[in-house]
Amino acid sequence: MTHQHQFPVLLSDNNRCDHLGATPSFARSLLLAAILAGCAGLSHAAPSASAQGEGLVVAQNAEPIGKQTFAGWAKGLLLIAPRAGLAAGEFENALKPHNGKSRIHLKNINTHIVDLPEGADEVEIMRELKNDSRLKYVELDMAVTPDAVVSDPYYGNSWALPKIQAPTAWDSANGSGVTIAILDTGVDSTHPDLASNMVPGWNIYDNNADTNDVHGHGTMVAGTAAMAANNSNGSSGVAWGAKIMPVRIASPDGSVAYYSTVAEGINWAADHGAKVANISYSGILASSTILSAADYMRSKGGVVVVSASNTSGLLSYAASDSVMVVAATDSNDQRASWSSYGSYVDISAPGVSIYTTLRGGGYGNASGTSISSPIVAATAALIISVINNLSPTDIDQVLKSTALDLGDAGYDIYYGAGRVDAAKAVAAAQSIIKSAISLDTQAPDILITSPVGSTVSGSVPVDVKYSDNIGVTRVELYVNGQKFATDDIAPFAFAWNTSLLSNGAYTLVAYAYDAAGNAGVSPTVSVTIGSDTVAPVISSFNLVDNMTVSNKQAVTVTATDHQSVAKIVLNIDGKQVAVSYGNSLNYNWNTRNIAKGAHIATVQAYDTANNATSKTVTVYK
Repeated sequence: MTHQHQFPVLLSDNNRCDHLGATPSFARSLLLAAILAGCAGLSHAAPSASAQGEGLVVAQNAEPIGKQTFAGWAKGLLLIAPRAGLAAGEFENALKPHNGKSRIHLKNINTHIVDLPEGADEVEIMRELKNDSRLKYVELDMAVTPDAVVSDPYYGNSWALPKIQAPTAWDSANGSGVTIAILDTGVDSTHPDLASNMVPGWNIYDNNADTNDVHGHGTMVAGTAAMAANNSNGSSGVAWGAKIMPVRIASPDGSVAYYSTVAEGINWAADHGAKVANISYSGILASSTILSAADYMRSKGGVVVVSASNTSGLLSYAASDSVMVVAATDSNDQRASWSSYGSYVDISAPGVSIYTTLRGGGYGNASGTSISSPIVAATAALIISVINNLSPTDIDQVLKSTALDLGDAGYDIYYGAGRVDAAKAVAAAQSIIKSAISLDTQAPDILITSPVGSTVSGSVPVDVKYSDNIGVTRVELYVNGQKFATDDIAPFAFAWNTSLLSNGAYTLVAYAYDAAGNAGVSPTVSVTIGSDTVAPVISSFNLVDNMTVSNKQAVTVTATDHQSVAKIVLNIDGKQVAVSYGNSLNYNWNTRNIAKGAHIATVQAYDTANNATSKTVTVYK
């Protein structure tokens, strides 16, 4: 089996508490490119039970936003989540046209790892399925890479510990009673500074208990978080009293992990007692599947901490309340030159020349946001060891509110809320025990955005827009006053099957709940069930009869529909040359080599009920 890679363009929505529940996507468009000759050294070993595709697809010459690139994706796989309320058998029906089959159902997050037939174009199938109203999200099983770089192996000063005031924090907390899951390349459990803190983990990639470190990255991360103290070896981790749970998500050579292995790793850690999960890999925020898994861990009282990446540039990920994103600072509290930045960054921590454990029993220095992330994860463990029933939202608040403000006053895109301060975080946790930080009386706001006042039929996507001062934990949809479905996995979205209902008027109401039990109710939406026989309207087509086309002719088309436009197809001289999924199409027609004379251009617009309209023009070269 072989794997190949391609690179997505990431679109950003930086509102942290206000989400549009339409089908999300880590990449709304993909820049396809040629096979990357320079990646011949990448492992071609297939992932096992979780990420096992036909190989790893690799590409170059792409233009990812903010310099962030991905190692690629697992060939022959897609990650797909059905909408809440989808009728039995409809998910399989959605896959049938593409001969896709669910291999693994990640029930905790209601996401399927779907096998595609040999030779299938997973990018094209993904793009088509994104327009299926029965599905919440569809994404490639992207490969993500570790963020750390090892340097200066003989430097032994643990400057980061006094910088974040860890020794002061240790007067009150050391992480005892808390388990930190290290989702990584494995951990060297025989290392003399880690062995006493190890608990059993799992190898997600190979589906077995062998969590030995296949690369070295995971051992560095684990030591930063929780290497043992007072044992006459090396130094100590930030939370040296915490336990380390190794969860191997990486391929056998440690070069990549996959969205599917990361999500499964989070689920496994949450179900086996971890209260903190650290993921020191790039590109985590690009995956709806991983963010859903992070929300599952938060539902069990845990938090997920991830690295910001080492591109040195601005990245345009959407900010997320599901994970804590960590940028890197140096010993002078300045941003590390290679640390990525953007509005997705939550907090910062030391990440330059950090003394830690190495695979094989040694010690050395590591640099990268991979190392900053476990410092924050370990600080979260210190907080939890003080008050173990603190909500994930409150853990986030403690970390951010006690951080040392750096850069511009208040939040900024380089340092987030500031550089983590372990002593202040622990002190704040102690004061919370009798405080009212978690007393939330504000109800969420919610609005049904689709359908609104229209005639509907078949499987109808119901989308909601919601916000809350803390966070929405579930949404319920009511039809004619009766509960139709509950979605407790963000982003919240529903599929309402109207095929068995009588034609006529119906009312839709959505309720949004937060963790404190406060409920917000949407305005009532009235819709009519009936057959959709109205075809889309081609509202603009820049080619007109008898026009003369240029050597490089731009073709633009837009269409409208009373519900939604599913796709637009452009045919020239009887041959399909372009297809766009949505209400607009743009195509650059190279006419240099076409014959002189008349040419026929036809555009067709389809809605979700497969009603179609077309327009044909004759142009001349």
